[in-house]
Amino acid sequence: MAVVGSKSLISDLHSKYAEKTWNETFKLVRRCMDKSRGDTKPCEPLIRCLKILHEALNVSSLSAMASRLEIIAKQRGMGSHLSPTETTCYLTADMFYLEVLLLPGGGVEDVKLAQHGEAPVSSESLLQLLKSKKFEEFSVKLKGLSSLYNIPGDNETKIKVYTALQFLGKDLQKISHLPRALRECNLQVDMILNGRIGYLTAGSEGIPMTIQYYISPSDILLMSDSERGSVGQMALVTVGPTDSTHKLQMASVIPQPPQLDIQGLPLFSPLCEVLSEMMPACFQLKLQPPLPMLSSFVEKLSQITDVAIADADLQWAPFPQLMMTLLGENGGDKTWAGQDAHFLVPLPGREIHSYVLPGAAWEEATLRGALVSTVPFSHPAHVPALLELLRHQCAINTLLASCITSHRPSPGPVCDLYCEVLPESGSSLSVTFHLSDSDSLSVLLVNVADSRKLTCSLFAVGSEDQSMDEYVSRVLKRCMSIPVTMRALNGRLSKRTCGEPLPACSSTISTADGSPASPPLPMSCEADGSLSSGSGLESIGIPTTPSTAAMFSQDAMGPDATPMEAESAFYLSVATSLSVTEVNTNPTANPYPCASVGVYSHWIHNNNLPEHI
Repeated sequence: MAVVGSKSLISDLHSKYAEKTWNETFKLVRRCMDKSRGDTKPCEPLIRCLKILHEALNVSSLSAMASRLEIIAKQRGMGSHLSPTETTCYLTADMFYLEVLLLPGGGVEDVKLAQHGEAPVSSESLLQLLKSKKFEEFSVKLKGLSSLYNIPGDNETKIKVYTALQFLGKDLQKISHLPRALRECNLQVDMILNGRIGYLTAGSEGIPMTIQYYISPSDILLMSDSERGSVGQMALVTVGPTDSTHKLQMASVIPQPPQLDIQGLPLFSPLCEVLSEMMPACFQLKLQPPLPMLSSFVEKLSQITDVAIADADLQWAPFPQLMMTLLGENGGDKTWAGQDAHFLVPLPGREIHSYVLPGAAWEEATLRGALVSTVPFSHPAHVPALLELLRHQCAINTLLASCITSHRPSPGPVCDLYCEVLPESGSSLSVTFHLSDSDSLSVLLVNVADSRKLTCSLFAVGSEDQSMDEYVSRVLKRCMSIPVTMRALNGRLSKRTCGEPLPACSSTISTADGSPASPPLPMSCEADGSLSSGSGLESIGIPTTPSTAAMFSQDAMGPDATPMEAESAFYLSVATSLSVTEVNTNPTANPYPCASVGVYSHWIHNNNLPEHI
């Protein structure tokens, strides 16, 4: 009987409104929404109903556009009303509002955005979204604007938090504009990798200030200048609520003119000497994408800021597992399970390397990590130190990621080089490998002091040539790829075992602070960034640009670098679809059993390391 009654009710409604226009139906739904209800929140079913009705019809009149803007405003918890002349629709929130100038045919003439305390400013991006009838994207933009003020409390508190964020942004821009020495050929790449505040983009129209702080050599190689701003590691500068209160600036903390310390950073005024407020919020770096970080690096973040990252927001796991998950390996959290992970890395010339990450070695508590998406801080002085730490972690991640591919071991292919990657500390790892024409194992120790200071030390029978370490370090620094570096090293060692003389490596150039400088620009790269002559990279399929010329010049790759080594870096940079394969190998207790005993023991003694590593 209930089913029959429902069908009868629906039939009655159909017959009642069969002759009604869509406008009358809209008005009916709006009247239902406007009726007084116990709950102050809008009725979600009615909002969805009105949204579906609007999406089913073309916006071809002024009233239809006004109705569509009204429902978008209700979805985002905003108010809306028309001007007395009904030619302007206002979308209002506590801390900002929009003016939408409407045209008779349902078009939009202009969209103006007024943030708190600021005059309305025309927004081209919002205008184009409405002109193109991209209402869903327009709604997302409104959500972004609202998130800027996502702080609990009254309007006065929100105004203070927004003011603090504005002064933080201005101080970060001041730091970014301070003079410094250039290290890279491309100015934007230099800002990303070496700038005190990275590559800074001011916030606008609901998008917070953005900091691009790391980009890998493969991204530099493949992306054009116009695309580099959207690749690599980025951080959004925002604010967020906290359980405890923090003192935030309400004025600039950089005195004018700025006085610089020995690192080239400004001397900041103490917060007690400038206008500041205690607030239930703190500044945040929202990392995009989230960054896998070792536990020791997470602790260093809190040491810099004195603001702890909530442990509830962190899910700890073996570090390679995090890398596999982030790189798109399906079921990465299931395939690790404490076992060894085995990857095959294809290289040009049909060369294949095998890389094993022993599960037991990477499961130690000190080597566990978590995906970090938000870094809280309370002062602009924290940002340069935070970015240096994040870059350091990115460099480690880039090296480890170069060994992870979608290629799994199978009975068919025979590898040209077999390697085992072991962690030595939070910032160093070793690659144990075996040359086909040798009866002993060799070890390459990779130390990542920071994102710009990478050094390699080779421990092999009969190898005590320091120039070899310098050469391998230079190759690793320029390509940031373990397989490419191992290919170059394998080629050199093969020449040595065959009795061929090895050309001497060029001397290392140091900067004023004693750190290794980036290789000088090649002769073909002019001061204005143009190329005076081809660098020969086109012959192996690499486009000749200032970035590629600088990366794969003879000075960068070494005096006897071959085009194949540069080609390897190029092909590795286009690798996609990364996965993991389990293998059941038994790593030896001593990872360096056949390396030169004298060299190995000397290294252990000098580095105060335990004998069992």
